[in-house]
Amino acid sequence: MISLIEPTTLRAWLGDGAEIALIDVRDGGPFSRSHLLLASNIPLAQLEVRIPALLPRRDVRLVLVDDGDGSCERAAFKLSSHGYTGLHILSGGVAAWLAAGYELFSGTNVPSKAFGEMVEHAHETPRIEPQELKRWQVEGRDIVVVDARPLDEYRIVSIPGAADCPGAELVLRIPGLLRSPATTVVVNCAGRTRSIIGCQSLRNAGLPNPVVALKNGTMGWELAGFPAEHGRDNMVSEPVGSALEAALALADVVAKRHQVSFVTLAQVRAMQAQADRTTYVFDVRLADAFVAGHLPGSLNAPGGQLVQATDTFAPVRGARIVLVDQHAVQSVMTAHWMRQMGWLDVHVLRDGLAGPLEVGPVAIPCLGESGLTAPMLEASALRPLLDAGASGTRVIDVGESYWYRAGRIPGSFYAMRSRLLDALGRFEVHTPLVFVCADGRVSRYAAQDAMDAGWSNVRVLAGGRAAWRAAGLPVERCTGDDDPLLLTPTDDMWYPPYARRTGVQEAMQQYLTWEVNLLQQLEREPYLRFNLNT
Repeated sequence: MISLIEPTTLRAWLGDGAEIALIDVRDGGPFSRSHLLLASNIPLAQLEVRIPALLPRRDVRLVLVDDGDGSCERAAFKLSSHGYTGLHILSGGVAAWLAAGYELFSGTNVPSKAFGEMVEHAHETPRIEPQELKRWQVEGRDIVVVDARPLDEYRIVSIPGAADCPGAELVLRIPGLLRSPATTVVVNCAGRTRSIIGCQSLRNAGLPNPVVALKNGTMGWELAGFPAEHGRDNMVSEPVGSALEAALALADVVAKRHQVSFVTLAQVRAMQAQADRTTYVFDVRLADAFVAGHLPGSLNAPGGQLVQATDTFAPVRGARIVLVDQHAVQSVMTAHWMRQMGWLDVHVLRDGLAGPLEVGPVAIPCLGESGLTAPMLEASALRPLLDAGASGTRVIDVGESYWYRAGRIPGSFYAMRSRLLDALGRFEVHTPLVFVCADGRVSRYAAQDAMDAGWSNVRVLAGGRAAWRAAGLPVERCTGDDDPLLLTPTDDMWYPPYARRTGVQEAMQQYLTWEVNLLQQLEREPYLRFNLNT
């Protein structure tokens, strides 16, 4: 059963407090230009892979949104055929929402970024200009500069002298980095949100040292005319001994002040068994720690990204959230922010890693994967086919275009899955095709699309680009928007300003202005309310 609903109905649902998943099934580019505030972007091209983990309860109230191109109907057919009920489609899509007089937002992770702006305003989070930080560095002032983003973002661009320490790790790792109580901690990110939240996390925990946020992060640094660094891997170490004890004491202060709820494993299992509620269990440690051993049934939301990108990790608004780590530091810091963001049913699992653990990445079955028939090809077998050239093998990459551009398999083509059949029109149906993506999951479905459309010699690179790189095989960069290997536009995702080839500084300034202005726009959407007193 699939019903059409009007914007007025959806607006009422968004504020009624019950669980709801609002899913925009358009590609990431159109979504980033204009979308509903609480929509999570799960493109139709990634639906089979991402939905099972993100919407574990198949009778959750689910509303699909598009721009009227039929994507919702195709998504609803896939979902209903795999047991999802309670499906609804916003009649008229984003255009109807706007016509009803409601707000549309640009950008990504909007609720989280608006929350960061409110935190800065409410707490008067201290900040410094890039010029002042530069002066401190030249003077040799007693400071440490930490970048609160995940390591993959830090590698792309960072401030000279900054070490990486993802946001949820700050309270855990910073005490071991301080030389004295007078050492000033400067927290930065690419723009604003994680600088603000990171700085305020240390302040909320009662760190006695001076803590400031770098205004506008690496973007502000570059706009001020200072050079950035690229390709660094310097991360703050995990604490031991007295440094760990200090971190535990700081987290305890936050847990008591913000009345963080602690639960046992037996309580968590009872929550998960509750048929009418969605319970997310997030391990908020870094990815390598998660892979080394995690609680069965948990998902990884590392390094503060659950606060930064809540809509990406937890698209079911009103769901219950349980947080896990080893020391109840990262989880406590995440919990105290999540509750202030309006997620009221949030808990920390006490002794979360005490029981039997699973090793390796989580492997949740994708929708309909038993019907995929394209054979798999190992990286070691693909390399000689490409080297020989005479085989005529064509590699088609359907993964996220940003990472394709940054390091693709040499000679591989790019195509958005949503435009794949048009792109394949340049190849004869007997051409040997090998489909690729980041990890080999989405490419399996693209390969099936090609086979269903008549292409007969189709295979999939097992493990995707990750397996290719792990085998030590070469990659190359895309040459630009006019690269002849681009079979379709790269409109599958939002591109950060520093990823652009032209107009970078203008794009940075526009982005920073957009972040600052979010609060004013948010005032016109009353169903999202933050509670900074929690």
